[in-house]
Amino acid sequence: MSPEETCAFWIAAPGRGEIRAEPLPTPGPGELQVRALYSGVSRGTESLVFSGHVPPSEYHRMRAPFQCGDFPAPVKYGYASVGRVEKGPASRIGDTVFCLYPHQQRYVVPESSAYVVPPEVPPERAILAANLETALNGLWDSGVGPGDRVTVIGAGSVGCLAAWLAARIPGCDVELIDVNPRRRAVAERLGTKFAHPDSAREEADVVLHASGSSEGLALAMRVAGFEATIVELSWYGDRPVTLALGEAFHSRRLTLKSSQVGTVSQSRRARWTFARRMQLAISLLAAPELDALIGSESRFEDLPRLMRELSDAPGDVIMHRIRY
Repeated sequence: MSPEETCAFWIAAPGRGEIRAEPLPTPGPGELQVRALYSGVSRGTESLVFSGHVPPSEYHRMRAPFQCGDFPAPVKYGYASVGRVEKGPASRIGDTVFCLYPHQQRYVVPESSAYVVPPEVPPERAILAANLETALNGLWDSGVGPGDRVTVIGAGSVGCLAAWLAARIPGCDVELIDVNPRRRAVAERLGTKFAHPDSAREEADVVLHASGSSEGLALAMRVAGFEATIVELSWYGDRPVTLALGEAFHSRRLTLKSSQVGTVSQSRRARWTFARRMQLAISLLAAPELDALIGSESRFEDLPRLMRELSDAPGDVIMHRIRY
């Protein structure tokens, strides 16, 4: 690879990835060249993209900020890169930054798209920033407040981060629910209770659903209390979702609300920009207990094989870290 080239991970066809060499542009005024240190595989969304399950109606809305190519493939997709600035204004050289960039060794971005990672946040943990931003927006959408009984369904990265945030609101009683009993240890690290769906408590004030399954959403309807709010944080791609609305949905006056990180929550939109929200998410990653969400790591060169494995049989992986 010459100094003017870089290598990136591409989805060549649904279910097949490859590493490709491509030109590296020279940074212009107001731009930075970043050398990647780590990137994160946001398993839920990236598995759907890798498998070709983005519905045509969402091809435009699902585009990542620096995506190349088009759905279903070939496409370069991802949004959790942490790197070090190696070219640009002298004041930025050496900065550790988070970028909403695909899996790539070196890249050029506008200066405003490279968010500074503060010294108290380890670069290897900063790959969680985009997922924490999603969880933060979901909590804003939910209206959760002090003293609420909160149930979070699905202990993936967004669910775990939403539970962790809610548990830090004074008086909140948070229960994290997952079918995998090994997620109990993670919940304990995050300071929340844990339950299997069969033993989930009922009468929740707020339910955050992040399991990505019809069964999880049905459970959310069951455990929600009278006039409670259920916030849907999952993204299902092109998979249909069946939900029984003819049971207690109306008599219990439940609210089912969508949350999507592409827009700042209405409760904050008048004052919060995307940059302010992202910088807050990054600063919150100073908490060492969040390392519990990153349980596996591999080399960038292994990503084609690894992405196939994470899509087919993820095992206990919550967030996988790529090392450059």
